[in-house]
Amino acid sequence: MPSRKFGFNLVMVLAVAALFTGIWALYNRPVSAPDWPEQISGYSFSPFRQGQDPQNNSYPSDDEIRADLELLTQQTDNIRTYSVDGSLADIPRLAEEFGLRVTLGIWISPDSARNEREIAKAIELANSSRSVVRVVVGNEALFRREVTAQQLSDYLDRVRAAVKVPVTTSEQWHIWEQNPELVKHVDLIAAHILPYWEFMPMEQSTEFVLERAKELKRLFPKKPLLLSEVGWPSNGRMRGGAEATPADQALYLRTLLNTLNAKGYSYFVIEAFDQPWKATDEGSVGAYWGVYNLDRQAKFAFEGPVVAIPQWRLLAIASVVMALLALALLLIDGSALRQRGRTFLTFVAFAGGSVLVWIGYDYSQQYSTWFSATVGLLLGIGALGVFIVLLTEAHELAETVWTSSRRRPFQPVLADSAYRPKVSIHVPCYNEPAEMVKQTLDALANLDYPDFEVLIIDNNTKDPAVWQPVQAYCEILGPRFRFFHVAPLAGFKGGALNYILPHTAKDAEVIAVIDSDYCVDRNWLKHMVPHFADPKIAVVQSPQDYRDDQESTFKKLCYAEYKGFFHIGMVTRNDRNAIIQHGTMTMIRRSVMDELQWADWTICEDAELGLRVFKKGYAAAYAHDSFGKGLMPDTFIDFKKQRFRWAYGAIQIMKGHARSLFLGQGSELNRGQRYHFIAGWLPWVADGLNIFFTVGALLWSAAMIIVPQRVDPPLLIFAIPPLALFVFKVAKIVFLYQRAVGVNLKKAFCAALAGLSLSHTIAKAVLYGFFTTSIPFFRTPKMASNHGIRVALMEAREEVFIMLLLWGAAAGITVVQGMPSTDVMFWVAMLLVQSLPYLAALIMALLSSLPKPQVKTTDEPIAV
Repeated sequence: MPSRKFGFNLVMVLAVAALFTGIWALYNRPVSAPDWPEQISGYSFSPFRQGQDPQNNSYPSDDEIRADLELLTQQTDNIRTYSVDGSLADIPRLAEEFGLRVTLGIWISPDSARNEREIAKAIELANSSRSVVRVVVGNEALFRREVTAQQLSDYLDRVRAAVKVPVTTSEQWHIWEQNPELVKHVDLIAAHILPYWEFMPMEQSTEFVLERAKELKRLFPKKPLLLSEVGWPSNGRMRGGAEATPADQALYLRTLLNTLNAKGYSYFVIEAFDQPWKATDEGSVGAYWGVYNLDRQAKFAFEGPVVAIPQWRLLAIASVVMALLALALLLIDGSALRQRGRTFLTFVAFAGGSVLVWIGYDYSQQYSTWFSATVGLLLGIGALGVFIVLLTEAHELAETVWTSSRRRPFQPVLADSAYRPKVSIHVPCYNEPAEMVKQTLDALANLDYPDFEVLIIDNNTKDPAVWQPVQAYCEILGPRFRFFHVAPLAGFKGGALNYILPHTAKDAEVIAVIDSDYCVDRNWLKHMVPHFADPKIAVVQSPQDYRDDQESTFKKLCYAEYKGFFHIGMVTRNDRNAIIQHGTMTMIRRSVMDELQWADWTICEDAELGLRVFKKGYAAAYAHDSFGKGLMPDTFIDFKKQRFRWAYGAIQIMKGHARSLFLGQGSELNRGQRYHFIAGWLPWVADGLNIFFTVGALLWSAAMIIVPQRVDPPLLIFAIPPLALFVFKVAKIVFLYQRAVGVNLKKAFCAALAGLSLSHTIAKAVLYGFFTTSIPFFRTPKMASNHGIRVALMEAREEVFIMLLLWGAAAGITVVQGMPSTDVMFWVAMLLVQSLPYLAALIMALLSSLPKPQVKTTDEPIAV
């Protein structure tokens, strides 16, 4: 049977690997296109190399220019320049060495002094160099509105009068249509026809060029037509249906140039070599118009079929290797998983591996500056982190839904078990409503157990009117109940619990802890204590539960969210003896408690104690059934404070026990326990890192609004990891709550809403946890009074502020840039999705402000 199972798993993994390899192959299927022509009409020639930039007066050497010209002679005998500044003035002389003809460019700008220098130098070169066959005065100067038509006409007339070769200016095709009077001042029409900027799909672009060329010929029949720029970028933002990829660049140019050659057009391909410095003025796409990259390597094949990613086979292998490594880790202890679970994890591993490899490849195709390299490194770390979090979330989902049997089933023992050691029940209080604590004490007094005591420790409550009624009530309940009031007392809740350890009955073998708002089931001790008969068990834990879930809509949502941790995460953790001990409904063996005690350096002393229990090699057990119910926070701010404490404490614990958790040093923690403690808190860490993404997204969006011509939407690879994590997180909650918790779709969405509303709070707690050592302990108030909408809005003011910023950014981009391209729409959608957790916080705050329905009160103890 094991061999059959292994064989089936192997076949399944191979099948999934073949499927994803097939997806790589499908995306990279060869596409036929005409071979590159033996000769093309000409190249636009800017010889700048890595680190060179005319805006910084950094120019190539003559030897570098000479090497470029020699390369281009293999395909053309005609080049076009744009300026005569710096070493660019040497191009006509160097071109003569290779028999190249030069269309000499004069850069026209608002700087009139520079214009005069350029014109004077160009006239000199045109009259002295045999390689110069025409002069172009200005490049899109009218389109950029840097000069008027009259100023440009004057420049043209001066140059025409001074040189013997034809003179023109180079503008986008529609500028010629809008300024027909310009034709009187030129010897030919030099027009740019670039369908990419016109939002045209690549497949329609050749026809688009031909139609524009025909129209120009019809409008200006007496002037020769020069298509002074034709081309397609290999990278950058999408514009409508125009996608900037190496494959589209290859298909377009190979098709267009053959067509133009056949029809006898003169043209210049923009451009010979990529020019990263142009990204400053043209956006990121400005760097990628070259047929050759910055290293002077062809960016696509000049003949044969065109493939989107020529190296796709290597990338497919890399994604398979990454997926197999991830899958091996996920299935190290996967014997209890059903086949569906293993198949699901296999799909997730291969999908994640493929996306991660694709992100790495896509980013490797960008030209890097110190800034982009830094961003790329952070992006790579972030993408890897998202991949790891996704795997851990997927692993929990699989082990929750598709486990054939639980490894450590834990059912209540028979009530007539003979093992009945004495139990000391500790109830910590701080400034709690006396009537609520009395209900807790009544439930404890009603316990069906022969030998127990109850110790109530009230620490630091200043108002005697709050704690004295509880003290008096303990005297009424009898000698089993002892009350302690201590002020001042340091060490938070852990300090209070440590204080009463010496006061615990000497013959007590088990210590139990409940919060002061919990009403326990009378069978709690009878069913749970007998498990300590197993000498390996040091901790026995029951789920936290709540009795006020019907009190308001707000609490219904909170209750739905709480159930996930106790009925999903804790159940899978128990399989590997790695539960999170929580400080109510918990029992600890007295000898272990005396040895370890509660920590007073963390605000989550309960989870920290549980970890130390495991580090000592002891075992813990978890009951699926509830044996007590408490009260939930009444307000959104208290709901947030509670989760802040949990998340902050988790980071404290990870830092304090880093060697044991990450390196396995100085403890008896096994790999499964270490995995669950780290993996269980990783989603919270991801929330913390998401703050940086949100800040970055807002800054980038602001730049898109302020300088829309210079700042493009971020590449999709920047947005995919956080979006993927968000979608998977929500889908997982909705799916698991229905399958594992047993709630309907509506309640599952309620749980998702409540969980999302805490994202910002958790993120803050994580960051505080990493950069601080401690914060004051704060209790979660119970039975608080209602408040109005104004107060509720104040409770969510940070979330509302960030939400409005994200909405404002989305609206601003829509107004300024419109919705012309897929990447703009995707970025706007990303901003809106990113705002959803903040919107959820606002909804929860408003719900918590609604008046509570009137319910009939009773002085009777609450039955559970």
